[in-house]
Formats: sequence, C-alpha cells, structure tokens
Amino acid sequence: MATSTRSGDVLAGRYRLIDLLSESGGGRFWRAHDGILERFVALHVIAHDDARAHALVEAARTSAQVLDPRILRVLDAEEEDGRCFVVNEWGTGISLDILVTHDGPLAPRNAAWLVADVADALARAHAAGVTHGRLNPENVLIDRYGAVRIIGMCVDAALHGLSPGDVQGDLEDLGGLLHCALTATWPGPSGSIVPAAPRENDTTLSPRQVVAGVPQPLDVLWRELDQRAGAPVPSRRRRRGSDHPDVSTAAAIAAELVAFVGDPAGMPEQLARAVPPINELRPVWLPALADPLPHDASRDDIPVVPPAAAVAPDRAPDPEPDRGPEPDREPDRGPEPHEPDESDIPLVTELPTEAGMPVFGEEDVTWLRTRSTPPPPPPPFEDLPERPLFAPDPPGGVRRPRLPPVPSGEVPGGPPSSGFWPWETGAGPDDGGSTDNLEKVPGRSWLRLAMAVALAVLLLVAIAIAFNLGRGRTALGGDPEETPTTVETSTGRAAVLDGIALDDLDPLGDGEEDPGSLENLTDGDVRTTWSTQTYFDNQLGPPPGLKTGVGLVIDLGAVRTVDSVTVRMVDEGSMEPNQVSLHAVPGTAAPTDAPTGTPAATQAGGGVLTLAGADPVRSRYLVLWWTALPEVDGDFRAEVSEVVVRGE
Repeated sequence: MATSTRSGDVLAGRYRLIDLLSESGGGRFWRAHDGILERFVALHVIAHDDARAHALVEAARTSAQVLDPRILRVLDAEEEDGRCFVVNEWGTGISLDILVTHDGPLAPRNAAWLVADVADALARAHAAGVTHGRLNPENVLIDRYGAVRIIGMCVDAALHGLSPGDVQGDLEDLGGLLHCALTATWPGPSGSIVPAAPRENDTTLSPRQVVAGVPQPLDVLWRELDQRAGAPVPSRRRRRGSDHPDVSTAAAIAAELVAFVGDPAGMPEQLARAVPPINELRPVWLPALADPLPHDASRDDIPVVPPAAAVAPDRAPDPEPDRGPEPDREPDRGPEPHEPDESDIPLVTELPTEAGMPVFGEEDVTWLRTRSTPPPPPPPFEDLPERPLFAPDPPGGVRRPRLPPVPSGEVPGGPPSSGFWPWETGAGPDDGGSTDNLEKVPGRSWLRLAMAVALAVLLLVAIAIAFNLGRGRTALGGDPEETPTTVETSTGRAAVLDGIALDDLDPLGDGEEDPGSLENLTDGDVRTTWSTQTYFDNQLGPPPGLKTGVGLVIDLGAVRTVDSVTVRMVDEGSMEPNQVSLHAVPGTAAPTDAPTGTPAATQAGGGVLTLAGADPVRSRYLVLWWTALPEVDGDFRAEVSEVVVRGE
C-alpha cells in the first residue's frame, strides 16, 4: 500500500525513497534517487486500488508526448506490489507561490517575461493535444539562472482527482499567473496557498486596482482574459487604439507579453536576480589559526616529582634504624645544601593548580604558578580635612551673611591662607559690607552671552516668517495651496452646493472616459484627479474629427439655482487649446447625448476656470463639455482635480 512506503524503500529495483515532500489524499510525493542513472527524481505514489491510479498512469503517458525543456518530463510509470507510482524529472529552484509570498510582487517586465515563457511552453503542449489541467503558482518553478520549469503536466490534475483539463482552463490559469506575479494574490480557479485576490461585488479586482503602478497594457490583457472566462468585467479600450489584445491561444498571449517586454536580451538574468536567496546554504569561513609552537621543556620552571620519588599515601616511610653512637662521627648538621635536579621536582599532575584549573598534556602552564611575592597593598586613603557641620555662633550673637572666599591680600587682616570662612573672627572683609573687591560668579558671563545669541536667533526667525508671509507664501517659504476662484453675485458670495454627483459622458465614443476616479473631483483633495482618455491628436471637433467632445454630467439631486461652476484644471504641459463649456439640461432626465444649443458659459485655458453666465440657471443636470483638449507630451488629454458648484 502507499501508506507502507517509507524512507529507504526501493521501488522497481532502482528508485530509493529519500525525502517525503508532501502527503495528501492517500498519495505521497517523494524525492528519490535513481540507482541506475545516478540522479535525483520526483516520485508520486498512490495505492493500486485507488480510484485515481488508472487516471494517473494515463496522464503520465499523455504528458510524455510533450518534449520541451521548460516542462519537467515523465520518466517512468509502473505498478507493483499494490502501488502505482509515476517518476518525473527533478527540478531545482523556487516556486512562484513561495517567491511572491516571501518577496512580494515581481516587477512588471519580469512578470510579463515569466508568464510569456510559461505561455510559450503551453503553446507547444497544446499543439500536441496536451493540457496541464492545474497550472497554479506551485507548479511554476524558477531556477537559479532565471529559467522557467513547469511541474505536474497532466499528472497534478490526475492526483487531485480532476478530469483531464482543456485549453480554456489553461488560458484562465495563465491569466491567474499574470495577476499573481503582478499583485502577489491568486484569482485563478485552481487552488493555491497564495492569498486570494480581492473581490468587489462578486468581481475580481484587476491588477491595476490591487497594486499601484501596474502598466495599462498588462491590466488590459488580464481584463481580456478574465472577460473571456465569463467574468462580468466591462471591456476597456486601449489607450493607443481600439483593438483588443488577442488572448484566444497561449501562443497569442505569449506574443502580447513579449511585445510588452520589448528587447528580451538579459531577461533570464534579470529574473534570476529578482529571486531572493531563500533557504540557500552558504559556506561559513572561519578565521585561520596559527599552528602551535613546539614544546620547549628547557623553559619549564615548575617543579616535577618523578614517579620513583613519589610515596604511596597509604604507606608510611620505614623508620631509620638506630646505629648507636660513633666516636668519630660528626654531629648531625642537617642535610647538605645542593642544587635541585630533575629528580627532586614533583610531577605537574600531582601539584594543585591555581583556581582549581586542570592541566592537560605538556602545555606551558607557568602562568598558573602562585605568585612568590604578594602584590603591594594599595595606598591608604587620605583623611579629608574636617569641617564643622554648622557655623559657630559669632561674638555678639549677630551672624553676618556668608561671602565667597577672597584672597588674603585683598582683605585687611586676612589669614595667610588663600581664603577664609566667614564665621572665623578677623578672617572676613571689614564691617562696611563692601563687595567691590569680590570675585565674579563663574559662568555668569557665558549665560548672558547665550541668552543674547538666543534672542538674536529668535529675532531673525521672526523677520524671515514676516518676509515670507508678506510675499504671499507660507511661513517656511513654500507655495500656498491655491483656492478656487469664486464668482461674486448681486447678493454676495454664493454658497457651495453639496450632495452633488458626477458621471463621465462620452456618447460619441465607447460610453465612458474614466469612471473609476470620478470621486476624486469632489473629495476636496487637489492631489487626486480625474482625466479623459489620451488621444494621439486633437480629434475633437466637427468632421473629420473623431467626436465633437467629451464631458462630465453634474447631478444636483434636484432642480436648483446655479450661479457658477469652478473647474480646477491640472497645469500639465501646454493648456492650449483647452476649451470647456457649461450647459444646463432641461427637464429632469439625465442626459445621454451630446449637449446642443447655446452654452450658459464657456472658458478656455488652464488653471482655475470659473464658468458663470450672465444670469443664474435653474436645472437639475449640468454638463461640462470639452470641445478642445490640452496637449500633454505630444498627445491630448484633459485632467481635472476639483469641481465646485455654487448657488442656492
């Protein structure tokens, strides 16, 4: 059975199981070693009676028909001893799911190149009638050289009990891989450990809505793939034409992505540099140590006791026999002094060491010897001169104020010392109390100088602030934020109308300009903007122009009196020939066609435009209609940051 496999087992007489990589649903995935060809292989094994066994073998045979270096090949498939196993080529690298969850989204060009390489490999498989069936981030591998490897062709779907995939399912997974590489989220139908892509109103958000800075062509390409899968995402016209990208086949998707990448030179190396060194074993270099010097026994000055001279601790020395007096024998004067030789030196191993440290071998341990002479004691502390805790009572019981010490030469009758204590008789100044000859307090001059410098700095700062405010700038010299100009009426300044709603109006084009950023026009933040689409030439106007204009519909919520409409244009490039007009829509129905008739007001140029007619108008719907767009970087586009309506 599959559950009986363990590390060290040999299957088919050649595949030795080494590491169990994963286990789910009764199947096991091993790293094994091919004993015949001496190489590592990936091995999937399940029980022979498992419902997936037959489909797994068929999937292995189907996958073997594809010959592409980017697809890990099936090497063997066999059934024995109640087990069914499939052997695949072993690949090294990091999978896309680990890469994006560990290091975040890829750069747009790297993401496009990665998915283009996968799409080109799938195109070859589709040409042979083979589909992957479960192309998720876990099955896309990137090696250390930036090459892409696809894992589990046909086999992974069979192991998960899925039916053989189709071409459309692979194309949907390609869109999911592009979304995952750009946003580090997974919207595809196949399962993955990558966090799911955010959704809104049962619709997956596009990469550009999830992560800022995603290029428009890649976002449009994903939208086309998502729309082809049946998601309710409206079609968006590309900036540089009305043609939609071709996403009908894997080869067409690869061509679109390669066209976005441009020059492919160095792309594999650039993708390899984007892969972080996760779980990479690095050598550790230790500093070199000098070889120990040979031992010099002649420099040993520690006494050593030879073994023959040692006395057993449990045996007392034999007493010397009494030989009696000898007439010619001289009295005993003690042992003769002699120079100690090597036989008189005790063994190092029998001597106690300082601090109880053991001695091993014949190392130089002279530093362990006890000092022959004790170190000199520290010098004694000098007694401080005693001073009374309280001043003695002066004669007469009258205490004079304490004054700082004064040199004796300046005080009549002063003591010979360098100062005096005020309570000592005759040691202070005269009774006149004059302080003309007293020393100045140390540091007082520096304090006065610091205060003068601080006052001078504050004065300079105040002058600078007053100068900036006088020039119409901020206190720090920056440019103040402009405020929209207003229109004065006969009754004074009109109030700003709140509760208005805006919608884009493009009845002569695809129906919309930029609906996703309309809320930026009424959020009170001049840094957020709404813009029309970009046109290659000024195609607005009567034929042969593309359309007569584009605009915005202002819904006041009810019929109200409008004095003026202020439009804050973004001063980007040349504002010529920007021209916008204000139209009041009769009736209570929202306009769907281009405005006709004479406009209530017309303005041209850039900056803050105030559109106000000779008389106030009453209407529920107003239309801001651009009949000419300003030129920006060779193209034409109008960009607005705020729209303010004043009236009653």
